[in-house]
Amino acid sequence: MSLAIITGSTGLVGSEAVNFFHDKGFDVLGIDNNLRKFFFGKSGSTSWVKSKLLKRNKNFKNYSIDIRNLKSLEKIFKDCSKRISIIIHCAAQPSHDYGKNFPFLDFNINATGTLNLLELTKKYSPNVPFIFMSTNKVYGDNPNKLKIYEKNTRWELSKTDKNYKGIKENFSIDNATHSFFGVSKTYADLIVQEYGKNIGLKTVCFRAGCITGPNHSGANLHGFLSYLVKTSLIKKKYNLIGYKGKQVRDNLHSNDLIKCFWEFFKKPKNGEIYNIGGGRYSNCSIIEALDLIEKISKIEINKNILKTPRVGDHIWYISDTSKFKKDYPNWKQKYDTKKIIKELIEHQK
Repeated sequence: MSLAIITGSTGLVGSEAVNFFHDKGFDVLGIDNNLRKFFFGKSGSTSWVKSKLLKRNKNFKNYSIDIRNLKSLEKIFKDCSKRISIIIHCAAQPSHDYGKNFPFLDFNINATGTLNLLELTKKYSPNVPFIFMSTNKVYGDNPNKLKIYEKNTRWELSKTDKNYKGIKENFSIDNATHSFFGVSKTYADLIVQEYGKNIGLKTVCFRAGCITGPNHSGANLHGFLSYLVKTSLIKKKYNLIGYKGKQVRDNLHSNDLIKCFWEFFKKPKNGEIYNIGGGRYSNCSIIEALDLIEKISKIEINKNILKTPRVGDHIWYISDTSKFKKDYPNWKQKYDTKKIIKELIEHQK
């Protein structure tokens, strides 16, 4: 049988990929040592996800290996080299605040870990598609320099603005504040491209907006929509950090994202990049998300607005997904923001 190697296999995107590719008939080998618990404490632990995956998928195995450990990774790649059909790299240190406080750890996981996986792919599986979960933070705070104006519940662009439909892949990544997390992921993004364009590996970077879904172990420092729903329902209050809580995010369900992976797997390219997110089809401000929760759950949430924003935070970010849709016209989105929030609320019950 074909084998899918998935790093970050018990995280949001990784776990969705495990289920999807297992259902497609793949054996799945997960690499995840639950560092989220180390980063974010008990609330960030993904052990509950691993239990669900092992129970659901008979041809899934999870190895508690750190992607910084080249020797342990190489043993897996060497042993499985003839069976590997796809590599999906989702493992990361995902928090802005954590990255700033622990820059060596952040860089070694996000940058060196990615380099380890690329080198092993080149050595043992050079013809296998390599999918990397990048981030819109490679653009730093450059989107904040757009002509954004304030509305009642959100910041917005004029419909005549060339970026109204979203940020394209040729948007500048230079001369901006990225956050340390954004910088380490930018290195990983660029090196993934380089192994594709320079060496010829079948690599792709998906520069994601906010990815969400019920398998997300949302924590204060990471997991926007999941954490927002969980906190609002349990505590009936939420802290909106900066920009009056009107900053806009696009939201893509992890299942819709995995279908992007499948399309790329069937028709891979070399060193490609795609901005991927909810786009104009699925987006909201933080205030709008809270309003939706109140309406659906019939509760009142105490909204505490903090004036100081997070460093490198986006005031407005929507992904322009037109490039991916052009290259892979069979891809369609199933979930908009309202449907995503309804599912997250049901998951919390």
